Amino acid sequence: MKELTDFNETVSEHELFSFLYDRVVTREIASFSALKQFAAPLLKDERSHPVLMRLFDLIKRLNWGFFAPLSPASHPRLWKELVIPDKQFPDAGDMKRTLSISNLYIAMLDIHGYTKFCQDTRKNLSMLHTLDRTINNEIQYISTQCQAVSRRERGDEMVVVAASASDALTVTLCIIDYFAKTNVVADPNINTQRTGDAVILPVFKISAGITGGNTSSPLIVTELGDLSGFLLNTGARLQTRANELSPKESRIMVSKQVYLNYIKENSGADPCVLFKNNLVYFLDTGMIEFKGVLLPTCEAVFKPEERYKEQFSAALISLFSSIKENLWEQKIFLDLMDLLSVASGVMPPFMVTPAQPINNIPVLSNASFQQLCRIAVKTYMQDEDYAAAVALLHNFIEIMGLIPQFDRLILDYTRGITEKYDFLLRTFEDSLDQELDDKAAQIFSSDQLKTYLAAKNAIGIYEKLRLMGRKSPALTKKKALWYNFIKKYQDKMVMTLYSGKK
Repeated sequence: MKELTDFNETVSEHELFSFLYDRVVTREIASFSALKQFAAPLLKDERSHPVLMRLFDLIKRLNWGFFAPLSPASHPRLWKELVIPDKQFPDAGDMKRTLSISNLYIAMLDIHGYTKFCQDTRKNLSMLHTLDRTINNEIQYISTQCQAVSRRERGDEMVVVAASASDALTVTLCIIDYFAKTNVVADPNINTQRTGDAVILPVFKISAGITGGNTSSPLIVTELGDLSGFLLNTGARLQTRANELSPKESRIMVSKQVYLNYIKENSGADPCVLFKNNLVYFLDTGMIEFKGVLLPTCEAVFKPEERYKEQFSAALISLFSSIKENLWEQKIFLDLMDLLSVASGVMPPFMVTPAQPINNIPVLSNASFQQLCRIAVKTYMQDEDYAAAVALLHNFIEIMGLIPQFDRLILDYTRGITEKYDFLLRTFEDSLDQELDDKAAQIFSSDQLKTYLAAKNAIGIYEKLRLMGRKSPALTKKKALWYNFIKKYQDKMVMTLYSGKK
């Protein structure tokens, strides 16, 4: 064949395929609609229809990139969202290139220990090939079972796209099950068991970030079929945050919209397996800043041994509310102590020894940690000893750092709050010291005053006397001064957690 008009009863379908093949391979024809337009004179001949469908598969492989595996049979939900179907050929169509649709979700996954595995097995190339085949083949198969599409990115990273929040969570948990040799999902219709050589691979943990479910964050499919856009970046930031919170264990962070849509999707008569069996609990983790954008987030808690986090959820949300309203005078400190006390009370038992005894407590357990919280509240509220209260915040940071199972999110918020109170304390103490110098004669006895004035050059003695002087009732009421500084520097007390690169 040299022209379309050459196709007749004596010309085979194979010749027609070869004729059109060259135009598809050279991308002269890059979409099914363009193929139909070019081959319009032949459409009346039904012999051309199977040829066009074969060429459609070729167009997908060459131009759809990430979404090349899609078909209405294997991915009906994604097909409906991502493809403009052809009226004459319902199993064919054109890919949407700008995807501003609410029913689209991206999960970004990272394999913990991948680099170490590569280093440890660098002399055993068969193990590296086995892991490579696993990521490229078996993970794709698991994704297809969950009506999702996945692709490997940069060695140890995977990108998964799904058409519902339930599908996105299911496929993420199934991939975690596969690598960790667990059975969280336990769906008889989804096989996550390792097969062949993959059985000998070690256990891997996964950090994941899932976002999507709104039209305000579009996804772009490039000419080569690659993914681009804010939605992809947000998924990567959430995955990074999950990795920060759990560098060695599996963890899933999701945007708040994913959680809300998951609840909405499963409010009907046919909920997904995750919802039906109450396999996932969503812990509100507050606002996280990603390159100047504030994103409300949740942790998808799926391990049975971590479901205790439900019991400190209310205390965590109360702290978020206080931070949002800038209630630094009392509420933030009290809410933090309440959160620490509740969390330490419901978490697994621990026993740690700090570098130095804290308030005469040499060894901290769950009960003594709660006792320390009560001491901190008394120090702040009754004693109005803000320096000692802030010092206790630093003690809490040290203790939590010694407890591997203490939730990292709580530790991060404690660090952020302590940083703000540190700033406030420096300004507060400078003001007290100025008033102390002005009222030194009222505060100290004559001998102490002589020593105080002489000790300014001997900083050690000076600091001790200054600490003593700050507690004198002759100074202005400390609570009023403390609160005044909170109001004065309110703009500097705004707090958000930041994740990712600056």
